[in-house]
Amino acid sequence: MNQLLQFFPRLEFQREVQKTKAERHARGFGSWEHFVAMLFCHLADAQSLREIIGGLTSCEGRLEQLGITAPKRSTLAYANQHRPWELFRNVFYTMSERCRGELGYRTKFRFKNRLLSIDSSVVTLCTKMFEWATWTRQKGAVKLHLTLDHAGYLPEAMVITTGKYSELTIARRRSYARGTILVMDRGFVDFEWFHQLNQNGVVFVTRIKKDTRYEIVKHRQKAQKKELVSDDEVLLTSRRSRKRYPEKLRLVTIETEEGERLEFLTNHMKLAGSTIAEIYKDRWQIEIFFKLIKQNLRIKSFVGVSANAVWTQIWTALIAMLLIKFLQLKARFGWSFSNLVYFLRMNLLFTVIFGIGVHCFACSKIAAATRIWSRTIWDSRMRCRFENSCEYPKSLGNFQFLPCISV
Repeated sequence: MNQLLQFFPRLEFQREVQKTKAERHARGFGSWEHFVAMLFCHLADAQSLREIIGGLTSCEGRLEQLGITAPKRSTLAYANQHRPWELFRNVFYTMSERCRGELGYRTKFRFKNRLLSIDSSVVTLCTKMFEWATWTRQKGAVKLHLTLDHAGYLPEAMVITTGKYSELTIARRRSYARGTILVMDRGFVDFEWFHQLNQNGVVFVTRIKKDTRYEIVKHRQKAQKKELVSDDEVLLTSRRSRKRYPEKLRLVTIETEEGERLEFLTNHMKLAGSTIAEIYKDRWQIEIFFKLIKQNLRIKSFVGVSANAVWTQIWTALIAMLLIKFLQLKARFGWSFSNLVYFLRMNLLFTVIFGIGVHCFACSKIAAATRIWSRTIWDSRMRCRFENSCEYPKSLGNFQFLPCISV
């Protein structure tokens, strides 16, 4: 845990605390302790406040190395409800810039344009417990509006709203740098917004809706690709659409191996048709991102019912997601995301569950059992505090744990 927290310099974190005035009325329980507790919630898969506090309390010795103590359950609940969630949002963007500075902006494509995908995902909630999360009459929900950077497939930005806000409404409020390629599904089709993007020099790639009326003005020479059916320049013919987007568009049609025809709409006239299709195919990475964060981190069930508590838990989940994805890209071994999460979780749980079972280096039976779970725990620095009078304890409750390395 200590090594993971080294990615967050305390001075930078404290500057964000001062900007957001997160510790304005704090009495003893600081923002750093709050951040560590919520990060532990995601990495250890703690399902309630009781599990978070119990897990932190059981490794009190490790927390002393970090300079913090385990909070009370009511203290953590109060902090989730009242401490501004903007602190963790700012921490996320600060860390995102640092990760991007180390990894760069290169994608798997040969062009140098920045490639972004936008999409949203819904997390359903119970309306009786989360009355503020309005969506439908029977269900509540929060919606995650994500922008994914294809350079490393790291989250670039996110907006959290209740379920009643449309993803198109949120997308219109953002601005993108000139030359950016923006990939989206058919839910974002709005020709007035597309015209604004085109005027600002932003390239968009999307699927065309079936009821869109257009006329072909030019057949482009297509490359000799088996899956490429046609590559045309079109104009919109319906009066409303033509008024909103009067310029030419490009329509690329491909046929999949299953015989399904897919039509892609874009304002980029120079890239090959097969490249346009590959760009949209790579949009699936944002769907994978939502799947990974929902399956591996705690954003489908929450430890608080207030809006501030939910926002805090989601932003800390996104920080944990960014951290794990960055470690995955920097690792020499080709870890899959789920295996890396499992490895981190088992080592965190080791300090909580199995750590209390290590009495000293001389107790070979206990140390050997420890080594089965993790070789990293076997370290020559592990020594018993009572080295001169070490006896094999009769019960696990009498064991003394001394942390050897920071995991």
